[in-house]
Amino acid sequence: MGIVTGLHHIALKVADFDKTVAFYRDGLGFTQKLAWGEGDTRAVMLDIGDGSCVEIFAGGSPEARPEGAILHLALKAPSCDAALGRALEAGAVQTMAPTDVTIPTTTGPVPVRIAFCKAPGGEIVEFFQNK
Repeated sequence: MGIVTGLHHIALKVADFDKTVAFYRDGLGFTQKLAWGEGDTRAVMLDIGDGSCVEIFAGGSPEARPEGAILHLALKAPSCDAALGRALEAGAVQTMAPTDVTIPTTTGPVPVRIAFCKAPGGEIVEFFQNK
């Protein structure tokens, strides 16, 4: 077994804490595991469904910002189309429609289906479906 066995969490610091938590919890169906703090020190850990999490911190700047160190967060999905649909219903903005792509890896081509959206906190979310 490798030293890294999977994604534990991606941390986001957002300006609109409640809207962002509602997007991931209610819109995408993530489950709250932990929550702490008050006001701009609030944080929550939401389980994506396989034990890995998105950790959301309040107190972020409302100003637009470049991607920074995290370009996007990629979420495994059995149906990229369905996941994007739920995200859009929950307030996301589509940035790339569901698309079949073949990733030309060194061990051979890997067919996948992907879609991208911008979530309410400004982060880019990719839905990644193995074919």
